[in-house]
Amino acid sequence: MEQYIVTGMSCAACQARVEKAAKTVPGVKEANVSLLTNTLMVEGEADAGEVIKAVETAGYGASIKGAKPDAENAAIDSMAAQEDALKDRETPVLKARLIRSLVLLLALMYLSMGHNMLGFPLPVILSNSVSNAMTQMLLSIMVMYINRKFFTEGFRTLFSGSPNMDALIALGSSASFAYSLVSLYIMTEELAAGNMETVHHLQHNLYFETAAMIPTLITVGKLLEAMSKGHTTDALKSLMKLAPKTAVLYKDGKETEVPIASVKVGDIFSVRPGENIPVDGIIEEGTTAVNESALTGESIPVDKKKGDMVSAATVNQSGYIRARATRVGEDTTLAQIINMVSDAAATKAPIARIADKVASVFVPAVIFIAVVTFFIWIFAGKGVEFSVPRAVAVLVISCPCALGLATPVAIMVGNGMGAKNGILYKTASCQEQSGRIEIVALDKTGTITKGEPVVTDVIPEQGISREELLRISAALEQKSEHPLAKAVVKCAQEENISITEVSDFTALPGNGIRGKLQDAELEGGSGRYMSEKYAVSEDMKMRYEELASQGRTPMFFAKDGKFIGIIAVADTIKEDSYEAVKELKGMGIEVYMITGDNQKTAEAIAKQAGIEHVISGVLPDGKETVIRELQKKGMVCMVGDGINDAPALTRADLGIAIGAGTDVAIDAADVVIMKSKLTDAAAAIRLGRETIKNIHQNLFWAFFYNVICIPLAAGFYSALFGWDFEMNPMVGAAAMSISSFTVCMNALRLNMLDVHDPRHDKKIKRKTKAEKDEAWLYKTKETPETREKEKKTMTKTVNIKGMMCGHCEATVKKALESIDGIDTATVSHDAGTAVIELSKDVDDALIKAAVEDKDFEFISVQ
Repeated sequence: MEQYIVTGMSCAACQARVEKAAKTVPGVKEANVSLLTNTLMVEGEADAGEVIKAVETAGYGASIKGAKPDAENAAIDSMAAQEDALKDRETPVLKARLIRSLVLLLALMYLSMGHNMLGFPLPVILSNSVSNAMTQMLLSIMVMYINRKFFTEGFRTLFSGSPNMDALIALGSSASFAYSLVSLYIMTEELAAGNMETVHHLQHNLYFETAAMIPTLITVGKLLEAMSKGHTTDALKSLMKLAPKTAVLYKDGKETEVPIASVKVGDIFSVRPGENIPVDGIIEEGTTAVNESALTGESIPVDKKKGDMVSAATVNQSGYIRARATRVGEDTTLAQIINMVSDAAATKAPIARIADKVASVFVPAVIFIAVVTFFIWIFAGKGVEFSVPRAVAVLVISCPCALGLATPVAIMVGNGMGAKNGILYKTASCQEQSGRIEIVALDKTGTITKGEPVVTDVIPEQGISREELLRISAALEQKSEHPLAKAVVKCAQEENISITEVSDFTALPGNGIRGKLQDAELEGGSGRYMSEKYAVSEDMKMRYEELASQGRTPMFFAKDGKFIGIIAVADTIKEDSYEAVKELKGMGIEVYMITGDNQKTAEAIAKQAGIEHVISGVLPDGKETVIRELQKKGMVCMVGDGINDAPALTRADLGIAIGAGTDVAIDAADVVIMKSKLTDAAAAIRLGRETIKNIHQNLFWAFFYNVICIPLAAGFYSALFGWDFEMNPMVGAAAMSISSFTVCMNALRLNMLDVHDPRHDKKIKRKTKAEKDEAWLYKTKETPETREKEKKTMTKTVNIKGMMCGHCEATVKKALESIDGIDTATVSHDAGTAVIELSKDVDDALIKAAVEDKDFEFISVQ
């Protein structure tokens, strides 16, 4: 995927034209243009030179984003290029243009309205009607020249057959000027003939001030729009400003300050209290507390010690540390976040396609309506004097800009808000999708629970102290590799209990462990195994059943043939899990828990989290199948850790990976949450909903404005209802300016949203299965018979070598499912297979090429 900076775009029609031009280049699969960030994102294998040439042929400028000759400083140059792309160059230029225009326009308005309508005094030289009109003409020419960009761009696009918003402004202003120029010539003839009454009549019907006012008012609107658009990228700009410019390297006992571009992987750098950490690294020396709010949104400092990771742009608050650089330049967490937010802004949400379709025909349609308006009023006997202003008003009141900005400004603000709170949407489509979720499937381990087993209960038998039970059990468990054993050892260490090493340690697979502590025989194991071997009181058996019913794992211990107590271990739920589930339910979302645990344990955890729907006994490779079944009920979001859950995250309509920390580039996830808080998943969905709501408001305003105002400008309502109202073209130009500004300001309201506040959540109205089926049949024009026929799919098994993990599975899955004819691919790295379902015959060579393109070895297709 390649990104380009595009210059010269002014409205949605320009956006559509650039996209159309890029798509004509051989090798381009998809092209998306962002009017907000002035970027073109191209998917495919097209030559960059050909893409740039196509854009330039269409009348716009283009260059590869971040293209710089110095490879050593590529990362820094890329960051600078992104900052450069977001730099507000429009506002200063528009401000200067507006000031010059207003000075001349005030003089023009004094001549046209101040004198003619209000009787303000004039110099003797201008008291003559013709000299007054000629001065107005000269002033309007100067204003039009100052705003000549509207005219050069407008007529260029008009003559090339792809008119944009500038064409409407140029036509409207030029028509007013041409009409006034003709009137001026007639005035000179009538003055020579001595027909002063006609001269005064013509003088009052000149539109030189309209010809100047239209581009001036549009410049006002453009200035307001540029200023508000600049604020939509504030979050991204603030992230870029966090990037440190220098670092202090430690070498041979000396500290040297160097430019950030000089830091390489493996270098040792030092950071004093109050300084920003320059690059990602691992602490080699020292302890400190680091404020990571810039990256995660978490304001509470995080304690760091030797061996812990630190990230660029976070603030060292308390201690002096030295760290070894592990990721520099574009590989740092900060750079990845900036790239992700920037790339998401450059993509297009599906809902934006509606505006694109309208924008592609909008300007030609408006020109046609203006021409029709002119001739209708002419044939109605109103004359040129009445008809021209109506046609001009139609041209200048129409606003394709509002249509083009409706979606991208809301997406950009929403992305920025997400980044501030440690929520990263990979594309605009993901952000839109998050607002439509109906079902959330939560992985248990690491998502609902902490993912680290801890000791929850220590129950010694009578005559045995708690300390002795922990000392004996920890001594026995410290040689075991089992996660539950580590929890027991950690508990003993936290209580400062000394642990003695056992001898003759033996693991009893499926049952427990055994060893000797000095001369004492120790044994630990499952309740079932130990109960059969040792005498356990009924009271202890009841405690065992009680603990098991709560989702905990009770372990029995014995010493010298006697039962000495129970230690229960469990993966406890996170502090915010219950609140997160409550918030999701408050939004009308069905919540499911997916786990490999047995039903009893799963239900116990689900009860603590407030989850009603539990799917237990699911193996890692079976989660994808569960998601597919849930998708029959509605739009599904899968929330997991992004590694073991990769196939399920990919299969879901929206995949959210939580607890990413510094690993923000999780391939399988659509949304990456940097913290381990489940409430952030609810916040991501809440933000998605608010963004969609904002886009709907913007689109409604853009469509409503044009649908209402174009007939008003044409005089349709006056003719239909007998209103005594005629819209002046200047009023139309002012209304057009306000329209785009309104859309931008409405999007900026998202900045006031508290993404963690559930008080304003509303439950979505879920469609019944019958309604969904009916809607689908209507949309696709299917019949039940054809749907049943399509269900008869073929299945093949592809044997693949080289897959090692869940990421590999996700990569192969995406590659195979991108092939036309392959509906689904169930991939297992353990089995080395991909089971594919086909809706039609697919050549084995295509399957082989897709696998090998991702650097895996294709074996066969069965």
